[in-house]
Order: sequence, then C-alpha cells, then structure tokens
Amino acid sequence: MVMRISGFASGLDIDSMVKDLMKVERMPLDKLKQKKQILEWQRDDFRAINTLMLDFQKKLRDMALSGTYRARNTTSSNEALLSAKASTGASLTSSTIEKVTQLATAASKVNGGKISDNKLDPSKSLINQLDNFNNKDSFQWEVGSVENQSLTVDQSTNTFKLDLKGASLRDIDQMNVKVSGKNYTVVTNTTPDSLADNQVLVDADGNLTFKNTLNKGSAINVDYIADSRTDSTTLKKDATSWKLGKSNITDVKSIKINDKDYDLVGDKIVSRDDKSEFGTIDLVTGEIKFDSALTDNTKIEIKYTENYSSFNINTSTSKGEVQQNFLITGSDSLNSVIKKVNSSNVGVSMFYDSVTDRVTLSRTETGDFNKSGDEITTGGSFINDILQFKGVQETGGTNAKFTYNGLETERSSNTFSLNGVEFTLKDTFDAPVRVSVSNDADKVVDNIKEFVNLYNTLIDTINKKTTETRYRDFQPLTDDERNSLSDKQQEQWEAKARSGLLRGDSVLTGVLSQMRLSFYQPVNNSNVSSDFNQLAKIGITTTSNYMDGGKLEIDEEKLRKAIEEDPSSVENLFTSQSTDGASKGIINRLLDNATDTINKINDRAGKSYYTNQQFAIGRQLEDVDGKITSFNSRLKDIENRYYRQFSAMEQAIQKANSQASYLMQQFGGS
Repeated sequence: MVMRISGFASGLDIDSMVKDLMKVERMPLDKLKQKKQILEWQRDDFRAINTLMLDFQKKLRDMALSGTYRARNTTSSNEALLSAKASTGASLTSSTIEKVTQLATAASKVNGGKISDNKLDPSKSLINQLDNFNNKDSFQWEVGSVENQSLTVDQSTNTFKLDLKGASLRDIDQMNVKVSGKNYTVVTNTTPDSLADNQVLVDADGNLTFKNTLNKGSAINVDYIADSRTDSTTLKKDATSWKLGKSNITDVKSIKINDKDYDLVGDKIVSRDDKSEFGTIDLVTGEIKFDSALTDNTKIEIKYTENYSSFNINTSTSKGEVQQNFLITGSDSLNSVIKKVNSSNVGVSMFYDSVTDRVTLSRTETGDFNKSGDEITTGGSFINDILQFKGVQETGGTNAKFTYNGLETERSSNTFSLNGVEFTLKDTFDAPVRVSVSNDADKVVDNIKEFVNLYNTLIDTINKKTTETRYRDFQPLTDDERNSLSDKQQEQWEAKARSGLLRGDSVLTGVLSQMRLSFYQPVNNSNVSSDFNQLAKIGITTTSNYMDGGKLEIDEEKLRKAIEEDPSSVENLFTSQSTDGASKGIINRLLDNATDTINKINDRAGKSYYTNQQFAIGRQLEDVDGKITSFNSRLKDIENRYYRQFSAMEQAIQKANSQASYLMQQFGGS
C-alpha cells in the first residue's frame, strides 16, 4: 500500500496535480471505452434490423401458403334455407342442393311425468327428500360406501391394485374405470387373454388388469363401491371435535380410540370396557364432538356405511357405443346428480324443469347412430323409477336427408362439408338452392398489399441505416464529458455519435440488391403464364422516386384483374418451388434471401442469448474488455508511481526545512 502525503511540506495540491496528470494517462482508456460503446451500438443496430428481418421472414412463410391466394367467396341463392362457406381448397365452381326432406335432430327423452309432490328442492340432499318423490316406493337405497381412487402409471405395466383399506368391493359391474379420460368396460368373468382393448378385468380384491400395457404417466381414475369406509386420524391435544369424511351415515360398524373398542349408543360414543362416554356423533353431518378437550394426542378409527345407489346411461354416438355408470349417495342433491351426468363423456344433457317438475335427456350431437333402436337407453331404479324414464318414447335422433347435384344422400349433422364447401341446412325445402364459389380477389389483394407494405418498411429501414451520415467528430461521451453536459445536450450528442454506424454495410446493402433481383426477375415455369410471370405484369412496380430505394407500389385494379383472370398463375408466381432460381417463386426466393441475411447478421451481432464468443462483434468486445482491464491495472500503477514521486519530494522538502530550521536555531543561539 502506498502512503500518500498531500502537500504538507510543499504547500502544493498534490491530489489535483495527480488527477490532472492522470487525465492525460487515461486518454487511451477513454478511446477504448468509446470503441466498446460503438461496438455495442453496432451490435444493437444489427439486432434491431434482424428483428425486422425475422418479422419479414414470418410473413414470407405465411405468403408461401396457398391459402393466401385462394380466398373464396361463397354465395347461396337462399341464405334463409342454406348457407355455405368455402375453404381455400374448394374448387371455383357451383353446386345445387335440389331439396332437403329431413333435418338432422338430436335424440331426446322426456320423462313419464311429474317426479314429486311439488315440494322437491333440487339443491337439497336426496336422502332427506325421498318421501317427496312420487315413485319412492319403487326405490330402495343400498348400504355401503361410494369411493374414488386416482392412480398414475409410473412404470410400464397392465396390472394395478386398488387400496381398499380393509374393505370389500360391492357391485363390481357398477364401477367406472377411466384411463386419461377414456372409459373402459368393467368385466369380471373372463381371462386377461380374452380382454378387448376397451375392457378391464376387475376381481374381488381390487386388482385391475388391462389388455395392453398403459403408457407411463397415464392417469387411471376409478369410481367403486365398498362394503364400508374407515376413517382414521391422530388428533392433537386440546382438540374438541373431528368430522368424518362422509355425511348422512347409516350405520357405525366399529369405533376404536387409542386401540380400545367403543360402541355407539344412540348418538353417544361409549367405552366397551368401563362404559365411560367419550363424545357424540351427528350421523347427518358426520361431526364428532368430544365431551371434553383431549388431554393427549389421540388416535381415532371409525368404520361406517352410507346410503348409495347407481344407474347407467348408454348412448349411440358418432364414435360408437358409450356407457357410463353413475354412483350417487344420499348426500347428493338432484342438482349434483344432473351435474355428474352433464359433465360425463356419455354425450347427453340432463335438465330438470321446476315449473313442470319433469326431467329430460338430450343427446349433445345430432344424427341417427342406432338404426335398430334408441340413441339413449337407461338402467337402474333411480333414473327409471324415481326420475321416471322407464319405457318413455324417444324423439329425434335423425339424419339430414337431401339431394346434392342429383345424388340422394344423408349426414348426421346439418353442417357438413362436400368438395371443400361447408354447408349448413337451416330448413327443409323442395325448390333447388344454388351455391356458387368464386375467388375473393379483394381478400387476395389485401394479403398482397400487407406483404408489400411490410417489405417497404423493411427496405426503408435498411436504406436509412446504410445511407445514414457518419459524424466522426462525435465520439461517445466520456464520463467527464457527460458530467459537463445537460441531459438534452447528451441526447443530441449521442444521436450524432450513433449515426452512420451501419453506413455502407456489405451484408445489408447486399440483401437489398438480392431482394430487388428476386422481385424483378421473371418466374419461368410451366405453372405460370407468360402474361403474369413478372410482378410488373400484375401491377406491382417500383416507385418512380429513386430516393425511395426500390419501394414497391401496387396498381390495385391491374392486380385484381390478374387475380380474377388467372388466379393459378398469380399464386404460382409467388409460391412456386424449385431448386432452379429462375423457376422458383418470388416468395421462396425472398425466403432464401432473408434466411441467408439473418444467419449473416447472427454471425456478426449474435442473438440476445448468445455469449460474446459466438459472434464477431462479441469477440471484439471481449478483446476490448481485456484491454480495458489491463489498462486499468496499468493506470493504477502509474497513479501510485506519481504519488510515490510526490511523496519523495515532500519528504525531501520536509528534510530540507528541518535542516534550515536547525541552522537558524544554531545561528540565532550563538
């Protein structure tokens, strides 16, 4: 560490003198920092150009799609009866639907009558409202527990086991098994080798066997019925209550508290040994209240049952037969039952109308998918007796029947596609309705205009950057210079210092030349008529002002006429693919130009996530940074040397002053 003495003996301002000396020494460092700043500005300017090039490249890829040039207009001679919409692949032709004798309808069923005595609240639990149902005597709750388990396939296998927690399975055929949303039919009396792809074998121990190995990560969801449910927990000291996982409990099978047996007497929990009371259970809510707060951590285990029932709905769909079992409990409301049906993939919508007190089932898709019977069938006492769907007649479930260009045919939906045209039938009719498909020239013109505008923006930006004035007398500001200027002055200075950094750049001027050639050269191939093989022939030319640097302008009428006269040639003028440049469409030529330029700019200025070693300017920045670090170290040594020299001078002056003082004392004392 250098000891610095600041002018005690000489009376000089050493710090200011060293600072002034270091200003001269720092001049090469300032130039290095200015060079670094210029490189960073160049990098940022190149990247800004590349952002525009990437946007242009994306637009070129859109313009390479045939749909850009095949916009279609579709007209119907009677929109009230038939509407149509053509895809880009539709032929430029017309077709006729001579008559529609039948519309497609969705199958539906209205139940047999009022389901209650007008006192039903669909939001309240079924167990407490059973007496309100008209057919209550035809229905009986089962006793057990409705459970659900979700399993994740974590290894390649086709066998899985449910954790029944000591319970036994009931009504196995009423289980629901889904794998990643797909329903599987539960079977019990077969062998694994005999399983179909959509079946799962389930045994009494809860083992599930599929025909095929399930994919890793698949989600298995199982709804099943157990003969009972066991809830257990360890409650902490001072707890006063605990709630079971279920409500509306029908029977408590067993109670263990700290491994000792208890019985339920009425609603009281009583010790089997000493008859002491522990608390009470509310069977409706499932809440247990202790007679007093727990004095220690306490383990509780309770085995119990609830009321349940099940029903099923089978539907015929465009994807085949679908069956769903629905497990319900006494705690469910009619609303929650309806929600289970409507959220399932059985493909029906259930609705309860409180005004008429009736229930309906409707298919969610139109069409006749079961020629020999109903589209919707139901099973189970709850849906057939309580909701009264037993034996009701189905309506709807018909296909649309019509005559198309003389051919009698039918579809399951009133909206369908023929030859690239989507038709929508709105009513039956027997007088012909004609549909015409024509090219939407206005839309194609708009697409091309949008592309030309983006091109003009791009070349305007590049032209300005490559012709921008370079003010070499305005270098990036040093720290000292910046401190001496106002914010506005700094901004004005920096604008001139940044100007012209890409002036005459070969990559950018090169892409302008390449793109001009790509535009102007004719496209010579058999798919493009010689009348439309250049942009100028379809109304796209460069502006008359040479200062525009090759911007394009469009004669919309001429372009529209070319599109209407020969849409195929116009499309292929832009989109033709070929390895031969003369045969290649303009868009594909420009794509080659843009991709090549983007890669060159990336090599020079990199992307935001590149390291400096991955692009040319970055490597220059690394080199400058190394020189700045080395020069800073050198400046520190020089500064220390100056201070050492001044310190030596101060010490010499101090010594001389001491000697002079001594001599004066000697002369004065003689």
